[in-house]
Amino acid sequence: MPFLSDTLARVKPSSTIAMTNKAAELKAQGRDIIGLSAGEPDFDTPANIAEAGRRAIAEGKTRYTAVDGIPELKRAICTKFKRDNDLDYAPSEVSVGTGGKQVLYNALMATLNPGDEVIIPAPYWVSYPDMVLLAGGTPVTVACGIETGYKLTSESLEAAITPNTKWLLFNSPSNPTGAGYSHDELKALTDVLLRHDHVWVMTDDMYEHLAFGDFRFTTPAQVEPGLKDRTLTVNGVSKAYAMTGWRIGYAAGPEPLIRAMAKLQSQSTSNPCSVSQWAAVEALNGPQDFIAPNNAVFQRRRDLVVAGLNAAPGVTCPVPDGAFYVYPDISGCIGKTSAGGTVIADDEAFATALLEEEGVAVVFGAAFGLSPNFRVSYATSDAALEEACARIRRFCEGLR
Repeated sequence: MPFLSDTLARVKPSSTIAMTNKAAELKAQGRDIIGLSAGEPDFDTPANIAEAGRRAIAEGKTRYTAVDGIPELKRAICTKFKRDNDLDYAPSEVSVGTGGKQVLYNALMATLNPGDEVIIPAPYWVSYPDMVLLAGGTPVTVACGIETGYKLTSESLEAAITPNTKWLLFNSPSNPTGAGYSHDELKALTDVLLRHDHVWVMTDDMYEHLAFGDFRFTTPAQVEPGLKDRTLTVNGVSKAYAMTGWRIGYAAGPEPLIRAMAKLQSQSTSNPCSVSQWAAVEALNGPQDFIAPNNAVFQRRRDLVVAGLNAAPGVTCPVPDGAFYVYPDISGCIGKTSAGGTVIADDEAFATALLEEEGVAVVFGAAFGLSPNFRVSYATSDAALEEACARIRRFCEGLR
């Protein structure tokens, strides 16, 4: 009898974490490594939010809380949805978890049965398909190439829907591409979903506030109110508020689904960290004026990286709408040999050789379901990004 679960064999470890760990190992050996693989802001948590956490400790707010969030945080989330998205939710329609990943996982575990399908546009965040597999469902990936701006079209969505489809799961602005769906693009998708009333929508809005230029964020339930009763809108404080380590994510949706997610959470992690919840209350209710200056920094870095990568032979890098990622196409590099003698058979070989030969850590596109590409996180200093782009150009110039 095997000791490990058969379910575990269906999933693979996170490639982003694997690349980050490999880069850390090389750095520990004394190598000069520039890490562009981790997706978290390099800003500190704003002082007022950190102080709210310290105050919670000082006031003894360190005990168990309600399983899926304190009332104060649920009310703050309802206020946020009304303020930012013109969506009305009651606290009973809100779930708080230990990061957005847990909230997504809870929803999938609470709803999927064997044979149920989840449509996932590719490129996708690395965890989506594996969470569906762990929950017993079947991920149905739909390739969305550079020709559509890495975005799902209404025609592709229509073609992917079957009687077994339970969810459409997508992310805007996107990790890994930074692509954002406009109001009209979302409306085209929601028009399709209105015709298929057995399909629910799970939208990961974690990068909502990281939007650049003329791009204006909207979310499906806001675009099409007729879908609100079968939409789970997921968000969190990790990215916009520089609170990745605080581990607070949340979602709003129909009350029966929220209750089912709470039931599951009650038998797994129970409540999120009490101190982090109080910090999140301050994040959502407190001043939001730091978001625009932070976005200006990210937009400057985006422009720096896009220009730098497009100067590399064989690389095509679109300009993303938001988040802090770029997802360049490297079709022009495949089949060549690096200066160090590595045959660039695919994007994984490209990323591995780039790390070993030039000391730049990126994540290869196959991890996100679309090749040949790689993902760069530009949530680091301008100096590091300039040096990284110079090394990537040198690597590409050395391909023969």
